[in-house]
Amino acid sequence: MESLTLGRVLSCKLSTNISRKVCSFMPSKQLGFGHFLRRSFKNVKLTVVKSEESGNGGEFGGLADGSNSNAVEEEEEEEEEKKEDEKEKRGLMLGIDRDDSGSVIGLHLIPPSGDYEVIDSHEDVTTDTKEKDGEIEEEKPQTRITYNIVFVTAEAAPYSKSGGLGDVCGSLPVALAGRGHRVMVVSPRYLHGTPADKNIAGALDIDRRIKIYCFGGEQEVAFFHEYREGVDWVFVDHPSYHRPGNPYGDSHGAFGDNQFRFTLLCHAACEAPLVLPLGGYTYGEKCLFLVNDWHAGLVPVLLASKYHPFGVYKDARSILIIHNLAHQGVEPAATFKNLGLPSDWYGALEWVFPTWARTHALDTGEAVNILKGAIVTADRILTVSKGYAWEITTVEGGYGLHELLSSRRSVLNGIANGIDIAEWDPSSDEHIGFHYSADDLSGKVQCKTALQKELALPIRPECPLIGFIGRLDYQKGIDLIRWATPELMEDDVQFVMLGSGDPLYEDWMRAAETTYRDKFRGWVGFNIPISHRITAGCDILLMPSRFEPCGLNQLYAMRYATVPVVHATGGLRDTVENFNPYAGGGNGDGTGWTFSPLTKESMLEALRMAILTYREHKLTWEGLMRRGLQRDCTWESAAVQYEQVFEWASIDPPYIM
Repeated sequence: MESLTLGRVLSCKLSTNISRKVCSFMPSKQLGFGHFLRRSFKNVKLTVVKSEESGNGGEFGGLADGSNSNAVEEEEEEEEEKKEDEKEKRGLMLGIDRDDSGSVIGLHLIPPSGDYEVIDSHEDVTTDTKEKDGEIEEEKPQTRITYNIVFVTAEAAPYSKSGGLGDVCGSLPVALAGRGHRVMVVSPRYLHGTPADKNIAGALDIDRRIKIYCFGGEQEVAFFHEYREGVDWVFVDHPSYHRPGNPYGDSHGAFGDNQFRFTLLCHAACEAPLVLPLGGYTYGEKCLFLVNDWHAGLVPVLLASKYHPFGVYKDARSILIIHNLAHQGVEPAATFKNLGLPSDWYGALEWVFPTWARTHALDTGEAVNILKGAIVTADRILTVSKGYAWEITTVEGGYGLHELLSSRRSVLNGIANGIDIAEWDPSSDEHIGFHYSADDLSGKVQCKTALQKELALPIRPECPLIGFIGRLDYQKGIDLIRWATPELMEDDVQFVMLGSGDPLYEDWMRAAETTYRDKFRGWVGFNIPISHRITAGCDILLMPSRFEPCGLNQLYAMRYATVPVVHATGGLRDTVENFNPYAGGGNGDGTGWTFSPLTKESMLEALRMAILTYREHKLTWEGLMRRGLQRDCTWESAAVQYEQVFEWASIDPPYIM
């Protein structure tokens, strides 16, 4: 066992011939030093000195120090260290754990005197102290479990993003790292040949290559790494990720080799914790894999079929996060042999289309469904809202997987997403001309008149301004808006829409703008600054989605004191509290309006109630605005709920087929 003694000494010098590429320093909290820093080394430096027990001559951790240029200084320092040791008698030993190949896989603390317990690197121990009569009185330490967490995702903002998945995997890891967990995010290294490629320029090649055996051959992938905001951002590099378009397709549709591209991602993600010495040591086998949607769905299948039978990752757990059940990664059954799985695991992914969904009379409907395999093998399953967790167990919302998901209801939970409250903050948003807060809402009406002016609408602060932001497709209920617009325009309102999608609805938006010149504006496309200004300037945000796993626009709206009117489905029902005018001693309660069923009539009824409240009950409306603005929708709040699921997953036995 090699070791280092941690003591109260003045300095620690590294030899000039020790490569900085292999010397890394991690936060003391990740190594479990926090407790000792607070108890034994107050007001002094904690440094690392070579232990006489290392037994390696001039080596530690495989690094040779052959420099003798500072021999005299070193002798003097050693004498000072001995004197300090005699005074303190409280050295700590930093032990190194190695695997069979000799690689460093972890560190742990050893108290030579036996005065302290060894603190596992998965625990963060904090000690509260109180000062009484000039003396520091210690309280009982509180222990909180922390985890090695590995996110596997097809996209993560700001590096890659096409929707809500990128937002989640760009923000949640940062929140979890801020709570003391060690977090890695594994995603592809996309290069699209656009200015957006600069987002990934900070990730450097860490000179690790692995071979992946799939699709009838051997594939080599590389790893790039960037440490940012306490998170290890790891990017899997392969030529299949270098092409124009978005992560999944281009103007011609979805890429035909997506199964191949995301199979590589899953295999590489399983190897990353074992082979990448991030911060000087690997994550090791005791990990929590958070796999997002079908793109990462092979990870729990690989853990169960490829690693567990050989005793690898026996203490790891996998948590499947379903962001959108409609996308399942279904391909012909003949492609199973390409996935790099044992042949006897076909049943885990086997999928048969119902008769009505088959293409012709001779079609057997046999296929492989990657998301189905993940649902079968994951230790726990999460969705991005509690409402969506229930909906996917129903015939209407289960997309053929409702019976399987119902059978796993005991490990199925939902946690609503958070938002980036620094980016979406009406008191400091750089995209809006006027700022406001719960204490002073005066800037809200100024944002409204500025938006009306920008869009060439009549400037009427008293007129209710309704907004819609989203894709122009069937899921978002755009057809209901189209049918309801003639009746809605009969009222004294203004309506602003921003989005792109189905050309039919894009053309309709242009035509409606011509028909209702003083009341309607349709912006075809997507523009981030405009989306911020619409969110800040509108009084009401309309979201008649047919299904919405979580939804973000209603959270942005409430954050900007814009009252949402939404269909009571999925995350919309969870996050928007329906207005009750009789609660709170007559002051009202709630943050918006929800309507059901999903019909033109019920949507118009909810809108008219909101418009009536805006016009005739100003104090009530102001209460709605303030409650929405003050609602806790931070990622930190979501991270606390994720930790509870981590605890449950760590208690559950691993999946065994």
